[in-house]
Amino acid sequence: MAEPLTLLLAGRMSEPREEWMREHLSSEWNMLTWTEDEPFERFVELVPQAHAIVGGRIKGDWPPVPNLKLYQIPFTGYDWIGPSDVPEGCMVCNAYGHEIAIAEYVLGGLLEWEIGLRAYDRRFREFGWEERVPGIGPSHGELHGKTLGIVGYGHIGVEIAHRARAFGLKVIAVNRTRRPTPAELDWLGTLDELDRLLGESDYVVVALPLADETRGLIDAERLAAMKPDGVIVNVGRGHVIEEEALYTALAERRIGGAIVDVWYGYATPENPDRGPSEFPFQNLDNIIMTPHTSSRTAPSRERRWLTVASNLDRLARGEALENICFEGIARC
Repeated sequence: MAEPLTLLLAGRMSEPREEWMREHLSSEWNMLTWTEDEPFERFVELVPQAHAIVGGRIKGDWPPVPNLKLYQIPFTGYDWIGPSDVPEGCMVCNAYGHEIAIAEYVLGGLLEWEIGLRAYDRRFREFGWEERVPGIGPSHGELHGKTLGIVGYGHIGVEIAHRARAFGLKVIAVNRTRRPTPAELDWLGTLDELDRLLGESDYVVVALPLADETRGLIDAERLAAMKPDGVIVNVGRGHVIEEEALYTALAERRIGGAIVDVWYGYATPENPDRGPSEFPFQNLDNIIMTPHTSSRTAPSRERRWLTVASNLDRLARGEALENICFEGIARC
């Protein structure tokens, strides 16, 4: 009988999942753990033993890892790692399961933009009926009949489209690769048709990962292609939309507004007070700002980790892996 493979749960996100992994894996593993609260030297000692790592970015000078077959990221983004960072033959895979939560966040943001429940609530608390009878007073908008454009039609885009259709939105999308138009879309094009999508959409949702071809994809010229009252929603990665161009378009009211969950600066242990941007987005009244929270639900985390466990079982059984990002090329 073959010896069990060795798994290293590395980092603050992964290390607490040891008992969960033991309960949910159907294959046998030798399990090691390390967190950033421990000396990096311990990671250096453990990692050469690992056939699989579950973790995010681990800074420091790694020793050779000739046994490593799977670098499993327990989330989606992988712009911080490339083929030359992992050994030849090692697969880097990411995890999904967050798309339901993000799709609900997007539709919640669109409804808030149209209806303005928070503003109604605040004013009613303070002023009551204001000598009006029900049905008389300022109107709010509707999503029904408007056009939603999705930039990046992957897991997240599909879930957004299904929900948007239920609200009577026309849904269009562009993607990095050409695919047939599915039933839930009016049309699906490639990024070459991005300007068309921007011009047709009342709402634009950016759901692209960050890569060389997507960094700064939506710049000042692209923002100018939007409708003057169009609203852009970013749940992909901050730098897909050029930072200064977005701030200027909002500050000068060249577009209607923005709903932003992904940013340009994040707090770190070295800089815990770092702001989300070098521009004062927080002073604008035509943006809804949230702290990278669109996917942050307990069911979302559970779904992600179930995909991680499934991939580890696949590796142990010698089966094809899922959610492959790329294969390593580094020589040990």
